Amino acid sequence: MARTVAQAMVATLKDSGVRRVYGIPGDSLNGFTDALRRDGGLAWEHVRHEEAAAFAASGEAAVTDQLAVCAGSCGPGNLHLINGLYDANRSGVPVLAIAAHIPAPEIGSGYFQETHPQQLFAECSVYCELASIPEQVPRLLEMAMRAALQRRGVAVLVIPGELFLADAGTGPWPAAVRRAQAVIRPDDASLAAAAEVLNQARQVTILAGAGCAGAHEQLVAIAGALKAPTVHALRGKEYVEHDNPYDVGMTGLIGFSSGYRAMEHCDALLMLGTDFPYRPFYPDNVPVVQVDVRGERIGRRVPVRVPLVGTVKDTVDALLPLITPKTDTTHLDRMTAHYHRARARLDRLADPGRGSGPLHPQHVAAMLNRLATDDAVFTVDVGTPSIWAARYVHMNGRRRLIGSFTHGSMANALPQAIGAQAADRKRQVIAMSGDGGLAMLLGELLTLRQQRLPVKIVVFNNTALSFVELEMKAGGIITYATELSDSDFAAIATGAGLFGVRVNTADELEAGLRDALAHDGPAVVDVRTARQELSLPPKVTYGQIKGFTLYATRTILSGNADEIVELAQTNLRQLDRE
Repeated sequence: MARTVAQAMVATLKDSGVRRVYGIPGDSLNGFTDALRRDGGLAWEHVRHEEAAAFAASGEAAVTDQLAVCAGSCGPGNLHLINGLYDANRSGVPVLAIAAHIPAPEIGSGYFQETHPQQLFAECSVYCELASIPEQVPRLLEMAMRAALQRRGVAVLVIPGELFLADAGTGPWPAAVRRAQAVIRPDDASLAAAAEVLNQARQVTILAGAGCAGAHEQLVAIAGALKAPTVHALRGKEYVEHDNPYDVGMTGLIGFSSGYRAMEHCDALLMLGTDFPYRPFYPDNVPVVQVDVRGERIGRRVPVRVPLVGTVKDTVDALLPLITPKTDTTHLDRMTAHYHRARARLDRLADPGRGSGPLHPQHVAAMLNRLATDDAVFTVDVGTPSIWAARYVHMNGRRRLIGSFTHGSMANALPQAIGAQAADRKRQVIAMSGDGGLAMLLGELLTLRQQRLPVKIVVFNNTALSFVELEMKAGGIITYATELSDSDFAAIATGAGLFGVRVNTADELEAGLRDALAHDGPAVVDVRTARQELSLPPKVTYGQIKGFTLYATRTILSGNADEIVELAQTNLRQLDRE
């Protein structure tokens, strides 16, 4: 019996290790979804919004480091994928998006639901091509899969709906498409130049990012040789901070003061697998050695003395023999002592405080960190949940931390948790959601129920877009259009058939979290947290002080003095800030 193009595609995906496809069915996808039904070996993970499908694929790819697949029907269907695909591409995870298209003879005619997917997806992909005839599909499919795997990004294959039902022919179809492994390191001259800079410096600091995945041993070894305090970017947290005596915390707007100081006081900076974007946090007038497997990223943020193109693992292995081990630990000792003080202060802020009223979000995150399993996967919404995860969820080499850390999209935590949980239904997956983020893709609670995914959602419910409010306050602007209604997400979850519990006081928190984490199925813990909680950056600038003063003055003059009183009462305990 002849195979259809869609059946041959399903066979190739299955042979290549793909186990599920995220999406919503539609007429132009019918040939593909019918092939999934006939095969029975690939699961169709039915979501409620295609944006969630792309985010779920991104979450699965992040936790497995393998190709994940999503699909959308023609026009609006695949157009909804675009935000999650942007996130996956910028996060460097391998995702294949199958974008069904209108009938090929109608392309260019202004047909019903017509878009131009090749143009739409070009910026958020490493590969995007249209198959016009059935004979193209085998080759384009293999090229798309290899591009996603080797370039670690999104590949989009656009296929008119009728091609799925066409005869696959007798020609060869790709079998298993897997990532090809390689050793990638700089040339000897570049390594020698880097060693010269690092050997001459007295106070080296390391800034490490997500490119340190799989290179923890090498990172610790070179930090030890250089006696270098190690600062991590947010995406590098899960790979850097555990079992690392040289770690001094994170830098950036939501980082630690110790991370900022370690960058500020170095006389040479070694960047390992990071594209940390915030230029004001880099040191001035010091030589920089940057290691990145994508050479085009080197020098984008700060002038670089020595560019090293290669993986962190292979490059450090080649560089270490050229490093003269340092014996002076003054810089390291000063910065690790600073880190211990900063860490102790943050831990004090996680105290439960008063027994009544909204909870301090630091306490919620710290309690969640304590109760979660040693191999839990945490997905975190953009905004204040990312701050509390960065500061209070500790990595140990087995836990994972996934978020929209580069693209910065709202509503990422729940759909990414769907992908992580679908990849391993026995592993604990916790979504740290904001009330604004959860509300944006609230329908995916129904996906959890329908797909029987035991994701645990902890909602930091402060009835506001609080990170936006922080930005307004720092800019001297009266908070406006950021208030959210006090929604009971636990009741909503219960109504949708999930386990739900609402936490109103600190005394209720531990029991509520324990009950949800122990529940055999999806669960939502809605925690009322303080709206006016401040998350101060590691360095407060004059502009921020001026902006905050203007905000306070304008708020009082506008008749909202109660907001300033609440803010002061919420944050009095932060006055011991160094």
